[in-house]
Order: sequence, then structure tokens, then C-alpha cells
Amino acid sequence: MLHQSDQLDLMFQALADPGRRLMVERLSKGPASVSQLAEPLDMSLSAVVQHLQVLEASGLVRTEKVGRVRTCTIEPKTLGQAEKWIADRRTQWERRLDRLGEYLAGQSDKPTR
Repeated sequence: MLHQSDQLDLMFQALADPGRRLMVERLSKGPASVSQLAEPLDMSLSAVVQHLQVLEASGLVRTEKVGRVRTCTIEPKTLGQAEKWIADRRTQWERRLDRLGEYLAGQSDKPTR
């Protein structure tokens, strides 16, 4: 079982590639077959499959084979974990910047010598 930080590492590594991001964007509109995902990409079908394996290992995508067709779907729960992590960082920095703003505002009210 992966720890949350390991899962985030895999997820962000997977999203670092522009082709994989395009696949995730496509899958956010609904399930697609591997060949449908490969259509707009300038890569071989075997390269698309390798990219899908990375996305699947990261937990962002789930695939299911029925007959000869492998269908891919997005895993919203995993994306939600990334959104939460980013939102937590944003909140942290907003608080820090608010405190800095308050401090600087207090400094400007003080008389200078």
C-alpha cells in the first residue's frame, strides 16, 4: 500500500508529461478506448499503452479490458487528493502572506527617524 506522499509523487510524475496530461484531459470528458486516446497523439499505440501504464500506476486512470477493447476511465478520487494537497498549500501561503501584509501595514504606521 502506498503512502499518501508516495501516491502524490507518482501522480505528479505522471502529470509531468504533456501527452499523459492530454490523456487525462480526454478522460475527464468520459471513458475512452486506448485507440481513441491515441488518435490525437503523435506516438505509436505501444507508446500510448506505456503512458497509460504510468497513469494507472499513479492511480489517476483505471483500465478494463472487455474482449479486445481496453477502456480507460479517470479516477476522480485520486485527482481529488491532488486538489486537496494543492488547496492546503495555497491556504498555508495565503495565511503567511496575510500575516506579512499585516506586519508591513503596521510598519508603515510607525514614524520614521
